[in-house]
Amino acid sequence: PLTLEEVRMLVELFYLPYHHGALAQELLEHFRWLRANSLSVGVPATAPDACGGTRWRGRAQSFQLLCARTCRLHSRLVSTAGRALLYDLHPYLWDIRNLLLAASAFVLWLGCQSITAPILLGRDAEPWARRGGLFGELQALLPVGNSCDLFYHPPPLFPSSQLYLMRPLLPLDKVGAVAWRGCSEVSQRLQAQLCSAPPLPGRLLGSFLSLSPEYTFVLEDEGGPCGYAAGALHAEGFLQQRDSSWLPALRHKYPPDLGTGGSALGQEAVLFFHAEPLAVPQPVLRRFPSLVQLGTAPRVLDVGASRSLALCLLSALRANGSRGVFCQVSDADRQQLSFYSKLG
Repeated sequence: PLTLEEVRMLVELFYLPYHHGALAQELLEHFRWLRANSLSVGVPATAPDACGGTRWRGRAQSFQLLCARTCRLHSRLVSTAGRALLYDLHPYLWDIRNLLLAASAFVLWLGCQSITAPILLGRDAEPWARRGGLFGELQALLPVGNSCDLFYHPPPLFPSSQLYLMRPLLPLDKVGAVAWRGCSEVSQRLQAQLCSAPPLPGRLLGSFLSLSPEYTFVLEDEGGPCGYAAGALHAEGFLQQRDSSWLPALRHKYPPDLGTGGSALGQEAVLFFHAEPLAVPQPVLRRFPSLVQLGTAPRVLDVGASRSLALCLLSALRANGSRGVFCQVSDADRQQLSFYSKLG
């Protein structure tokens, strides 16, 4: 059964209208402070005010621990609570868990960046755009907090106790170890082909990992990487660099005849690099200056985790000034079309 400490956490997260319990108040205070003082993260360790960066990282670690405790509480409630209690409380705790997954990864991302200007926020939202309670206050603190459609999704009919971890692609990661494994699991068609067809992962994420690694996020479960979100802040420059340097290098490395005699998927992947990419119309680039790409493994059935990925990536792009995003999907790729449709 739930422990007394876990029951106390549950009560403090949903204490009273307009009044939070100790845990919820601590989450909010940490997040407000971390966002307001994010400029101190990039201060060099030798600078006179370097203690600001040290303090920021200490509070970030405390915030991460609180988020992890709340995610574990959600998992424990699903595993141990009676069905009647679970179905009463699960929608609220599921919402909080999804939001904290995104907030935790966003704070980790802030710790890896050198933000040179205060985090940009959207225009003031209409009162109905934000929900009440802890969820609404956390929502308002994310840079995309006014985009209410990102925050509403009905909870799953069958609650899952699966624990997830979301984080940015960290400098300590080796691209071949974590990032490639992550994108190998994203598409069911590709999982069995990695050993025989090396170019396959590059088709999914190679250009983002090479040209825009600072906007790449990884979703992990108990089985390892199971999803990704990648973006490019300035899509026009990113696409030009992809077409002028990244693609020619890949074409030289993987000539068209490389896939001959191999699997159909291997041949398809090699030929993908030699096809001319479609140009993005200028009106699209002017209105939506950033490019995004997301995906999860087939085993990720919880749409909340996928939404958290999108929310975190969009928050990172918005924090650095993006005012709109687009994605490129083939009209024949039913898997990706279905994935983006479920995200709304």
